[in-house]
Amino acid sequence: MFIEGRIMILLFLILIAASMYYYIRRAQAGHIPDVRPIAGLDVLREVVGRATEMGRPVFMTPGGGDVTDASSVETLAGLAILDEVASLTAEYDIPLRVTVRRPNIYPIAQEIVQQSYLRAGKPEAVTPEMVQFLSDVQFAWAAGTLSIIRREQCAVAVMTGFFQAESLLLAEGANQVGAVVLSGAARLFQIPFFVAASDYTLIGEELLVAGAYLSENPVQLGSLAGQDVAKVAATLLTLAGAILATFGSNALREIMRI
Repeated sequence: MFIEGRIMILLFLILIAASMYYYIRRAQAGHIPDVRPIAGLDVLREVVGRATEMGRPVFMTPGGGDVTDASSVETLAGLAILDEVASLTAEYDIPLRVTVRRPNIYPIAQEIVQQSYLRAGKPEAVTPEMVQFLSDVQFAWAAGTLSIIRREQCAVAVMTGFFQAESLLLAEGANQVGAVVLSGAARLFQIPFFVAASDYTLIGEELLVAGAYLSENPVQLGSLAGQDVAKVAATLLTLAGAILATFGSNALREIMRI
């Protein structure tokens, strides 16, 4: 049975794969794509240094998402930022506090922190309280997280990943103890709350590209450039379709149905 649009979907997938392959090979050859500055990521070292001067801990959470559902992309992006935060706290010898909501994320976060401190040559500095699984109940986890931020008087609070209604609660609570709040989310409904209560906010794709941006890995950066080609192509098709439809033509629509 013929299903409309399958051929165009296949062609678009080929375009994405080809563009990613091309830019990855270019990046491996030394032609690294330029990525615009992202303020929220550029200040990570600065704010961790500020916490070191104050002698107060750094707090980080990758949010309440999991790696087995629709929130996995944002959660993995948050974990990539955790890797950078843990590397900086290891370098500066400043206490780190991490809370997670999902049981699946707990061992992953533990391993990320342990590997970060191992790379810094300080595996003995990792303590059990660095990474804590509090609860898989949304607001129980949020309440426990706020308790840690307030009790420890954290100087920096990094909240990047998958967040729901607890977003404003966490960001505002960190603000109340004078912490510099760096947040990030891809969910449309939570971004305004983070923007209102945070010093720096990663919006949408800024969060999703964090791993590539921080690691400066050529393969990851090349992959981003290839994906951008597909986005430009999709935008141009949408624009062309809108213009043709305005003048009463369904030509592009019929082509897309192939």
